[in-house]
Amino acid sequence: MSAKQRTTESVSAKQPTGEIVSAKQRTTESVNAKRRIEEARAGWAMTAPALAAIVVFFALPAIASLVLSFTDFDIYALADLGNLRFVGLQNYERLLENPLFWKAMANTMWFVALGVPLVVFLSLAAAMLVNSRWLAWRPLWRVALFAPFVTTLVATAVVWRYLLHTRYGLVNYLLSLFGIAPIDWLGSPTASLPAILIFVGWKSFGYNMIIFLAALQTVPRELDEAARIDGAGWWTRLRHVTLPAIAPTVLLVSVLTVAAMFQLFAEPYVMTQGGPAQSTVTILYFMYEEGFKWWNLGSGAAVAFLLFLCILAVTLVQLRLARRSGAI
Repeated sequence: MSAKQRTTESVSAKQPTGEIVSAKQRTTESVNAKRRIEEARAGWAMTAPALAAIVVFFALPAIASLVLSFTDFDIYALADLGNLRFVGLQNYERLLENPLFWKAMANTMWFVALGVPLVVFLSLAAAMLVNSRWLAWRPLWRVALFAPFVTTLVATAVVWRYLLHTRYGLVNYLLSLFGIAPIDWLGSPTASLPAILIFVGWKSFGYNMIIFLAALQTVPRELDEAARIDGAGWWTRLRHVTLPAIAPTVLLVSVLTVAAMFQLFAEPYVMTQGGPAQSTVTILYFMYEEGFKWWNLGSGAAVAFLLFLCILAVTLVQLRLARRSGAI
């Protein structure tokens, strides 16, 4: 054995084994830390454009809207910012004293209470239909059911105005076959809101159908087959197999639909212009009139912030109920 080998063995024998292991661990941790930093930098670099778009097109306008809601910003302030005054909570006080605001809020709540279950039910039923094995030409059915969502709203609204016409509409003609008298769908304060709900359900269920369809295709077929072999019927399999498996998706669709119903504007604007007797004025329609018809932009900004609070409150309630039920 050479002198160099004896020296190396002597140094190795003098150095404790624990120190060697500790040094290797520190080296590994240092390498992992550097790798995590590099991954974090890469992640921030790739998400920076999206984050910048969110800040520019969402965060800054939201903050500006909140600030405007405490001013009397109107058409005169547009011409000269010197006319802009800070009014505190006066816009909110006027809104709470305005009967039309509460009418619009009540109409919106009806749209939310009736429209969300309707759209979720139609979407889930359509998704289960196009996901079933026995249905022929499934791609064709998917396109046909999704088509209303991508069609132009104004064009489809005009078609539905003819379908709901009191004297010449197809809907009243079908009802007359069962001995039901013609209904003034768009001219009656009691029938106009259900008429718009039917149109909204038909127009919007296709998007949620695609979301439900993607979730249904992740449910293992073995679970459904096992329940079928055990003697479970269709309703039992739906309750105890399918719905628990897609519960997070049901929550997602519900949250999206609630937000959409709170922001309903184009449908009543095109079909009824908020009438008859203001029975279809929604909170967003009211905000539009305040801001762009009467040019009370400060008041319109206050309506927008109150609408945001309503959507946030309902969403938080949905999330809490979902946690209690074990959906998330």
